[in-house]
Amino acid sequence: MSPSPETKELEFSRQVRRALDESATRLAPATLSRLAAARHLAVARKKPETVCAPSFVPALATSGAQFTRPQHRPSPLRRLALAWPLVALVLGLVSIAYWEDQQRSAELADIDAAMLSDDLPLNAYLDHGFNAYLSHQR
Repeated sequence: MSPSPETKELEFSRQVRRALDESATRLAPATLSRLAAARHLAVARKKPETVCAPSFVPALATSGAQFTRPQHRPSPLRRLALAWPLVALVLGLVSIAYWEDQQRSAELADIDAAMLSDDLPLNAYLDHGFNAYLSHQR
């Protein structure tokens, strides 16, 4: 059974540390003091880590002034101003439906007038394609 990669890495790191410790004991005292001074200087110059806390800001916030005022109910005129686009949409849809109904009624009236003004046999009125014939004739 072979050792896992984590075990191999741990053993390698122990061997490297042991080799560094052994070679550090053989260094001259002046070199050791210079290395210690350099380490202390590096630690002193290290910038403190900034802590980033998440801040939650409303997506449409423009200024802080609107959040400091107390909330109050909007006036009836302001509510009406907010509701007028919906009213305009409903009125537009109703007017379009009424106009289409009037157009269909006018087309049916034209077909009826064309049928009543012609001298055709009764069998022509029973034919299902007759309405299509009259609408294509115009």
